[in-house]
Amino acid sequence: MEKRNEIHDFLVTRRARITPEETDLPAFGSHRRVPGLRREEVAMLAGVSVDYYIRLERGDALGASEEVLDGVARALRLNGDERAHLKNLFDDAKAAGDLRDEQVRPAVRRIVDAMSVIPAMVRNRRLDILYANRLGQALYSGVFDNPVRPPNPARYVFFDEASRGFFDNWSRVANDMAALLHAESARNPGDERLSALITELSASDEFRSRWSAQHVLFHRTGVAHYHHPVVGDLTLAYEDLIIPEGAGQTILVFTPAADTATDTAADTFDRLSAWSSTLAPVAEWAVGGDTVR
Repeated sequence: MEKRNEIHDFLVTRRARITPEETDLPAFGSHRRVPGLRREEVAMLAGVSVDYYIRLERGDALGASEEVLDGVARALRLNGDERAHLKNLFDDAKAAGDLRDEQVRPAVRRIVDAMSVIPAMVRNRRLDILYANRLGQALYSGVFDNPVRPPNPARYVFFDEASRGFFDNWSRVANDMAALLHAESARNPGDERLSALITELSASDEFRSRWSAQHVLFHRTGVAHYHHPVVGDLTLAYEDLIIPEGAGQTILVFTPAADTATDTAADTFDRLSAWSSTLAPVAEWAVGGDTVR
């Protein structure tokens, strides 16, 4: 949080020293609650949305491109030293954020492990699976079979033929994966790891055709149909739960769909649980000095 606070304090003090009269902006009203420019005025001068500038002032650095920072620097009339300082603050925050969005807090791991009767996993904005309980590992065993870490279902969909048999409607899932990543790319254009993943996926003709369609998706809930290689057909409702202060991480949980017979669902989950006990633990990989199971 220290870098975020530094960014916030620096931007607030810089806009406090500029009045609307010093810009081309009209001064509305004589009673202003803040010294200097308001946040919406800086956003207008920088050519970004108000919501986007508020995120920047809060220290959210992952989507801050060099062009955006140049616009903010012009709006705040920063000198050369101040511009360099602003860039250094955001570069440091991006580096910390790249690690932070792959580190799962111990308390979150305990929550996921406590969901012992349903599949659950932690993901970041790039759809990387950062942590999973036993049932989560068993459900997405094909994704975990890929040695690349962290596991990513988009990589499984576009590079593993087995995914076509696993997902009931592979084409729709492939469309959704590309659309989810497209939306995230627009939201965080400065995320270098996301850019690297998109470059990697672009080796797939199926991905390239869907990426060029420019579809976007932000879904958090739905129903998925699977043909699991061991336990058979599964119809599961899923919820993607946002983790507060989780750097964009979510907990993805699966439960039997509402129209699934209770006995059938319980039997299927029992079989998935029994099979999960035969699996080797997911290979550990180190992220930013922390270890994620």
